[in-house]
Amino acid sequence: MECDTEVVVVGGGFAGLTAARELTRRGIEVVVLEARDRLGGRTWLRETALGRELELGGTWVHWIQPHVWAEITRYGLELISSPQARVGYWRVGEELRTGTAEELLGKLDVPMATLLAPSREVLPQPYDFFPLCEELNALEPVTLADKIAEQQLDPEGYALLDGMWALNFNGDPARSGYTQALRWCALSGGDWTLMFEACATYKLAGGTRSLIEAIATDAAGADIRLGATVTRIDENADGVSVSCADGSVVRASRAVVTLPLNILSSIEIAPGLGHDIAEVAAEGQVSRGFKVWARVRGDTGPFVAMSNSRSALTYAQYEYPLDGDSLVVAFGPRSGEIDLKDPRAVEAELRTWLPDAEVVAVDSHDWTADPLSGETWPMLAPNQLAAVTQAARDTSRHIRLAGSDYATGWAGFIDGAIESGARAAQQIITEFESEK
Repeated sequence: MECDTEVVVVGGGFAGLTAARELTRRGIEVVVLEARDRLGGRTWLRETALGRELELGGTWVHWIQPHVWAEITRYGLELISSPQARVGYWRVGEELRTGTAEELLGKLDVPMATLLAPSREVLPQPYDFFPLCEELNALEPVTLADKIAEQQLDPEGYALLDGMWALNFNGDPARSGYTQALRWCALSGGDWTLMFEACATYKLAGGTRSLIEAIATDAAGADIRLGATVTRIDENADGVSVSCADGSVVRASRAVVTLPLNILSSIEIAPGLGHDIAEVAAEGQVSRGFKVWARVRGDTGPFVAMSNSRSALTYAQYEYPLDGDSLVVAFGPRSGEIDLKDPRAVEAELRTWLPDAEVVAVDSHDWTADPLSGETWPMLAPNQLAAVTQAARDTSRHIRLAGSDYATGWAGFIDGAIESGARAAQQIITEFESEK
């Protein structure tokens, strides 16, 4: 087969661009096909209806995440911190309770520590857990709802622990794989408070765009094509043919596919992918929720708010002041439950914590409803870990999977996307060098 390029990368997010950079720096020809009209995938810093640029997708990073921290160091980028919350609001049934933010998180300490206690034991090396050990395999069918129920908490403890994991998975704890929670905690040295800090505290001063643009600039040797929607990939003994919706075809020796799990089946792949990954893609991973920004009139002060998984909003926190108003970010586990474009709908939910809140404007992007993502950040359901990990490690074919969904380490984060893109690129580089 005569090739148009050596490697075709499907997707221009952090995984795809990292792979493209690593390959082009070794003199390998790369074409990147990105269906959107921008780079960045499920990260998106843009001007919003609230009066400033905001992150509508992935945001937070941390120095315990080695791959993203290496990139931050490489490009000399700076971090800023979300404000430290002073006040905590939490709901127990219909009752609103108030205290300090420290008091709120303190109520979570024993339940979270108990839930995550096995993390270091079953994942002593959290980047090297495949094939799954006997202990990890035994925990694979277990949901977070199962483990939360085991603690027999009082209504307050249950509401907080249930809500915390609805936030972390951006989905239903009854579908959330317990082993995924253990992975996050093991990567944080077994410390749930450090894990929580990594999830929602530090962000890039120039936004995620600053990092994606730095990587894209370093991948300048790649042919990056926006608005290129891939519909089919055919693989044969010599390589791959990647077909796009506009009728164009790109032939290459290898393909790196970075589609999220929930839309992996949106392109035809022949022959089909093995390792049960098609079944996982059909089932879908857990995160089907949303992130929404609200401009609230007046100064709310730095706060954090929590509720259980049955609430439309399970979590909210103050992020920025703006001309005397407050910019608040909130999360809910079920896309479509409220109208994310309706200030009154969001206001009604925020008032369950802040009874006098007046929402001036809202903005968001519904990643779950977006046909190019079908999910927010990737979080695995029970009995998915082995299949996803095996598929991500498969080097027997010309097609490689990459993206945060397939990360060995920080799956669900920018770090995981970078890790998987670098891994796929290194595999291909090694293979090309051995073929010389």
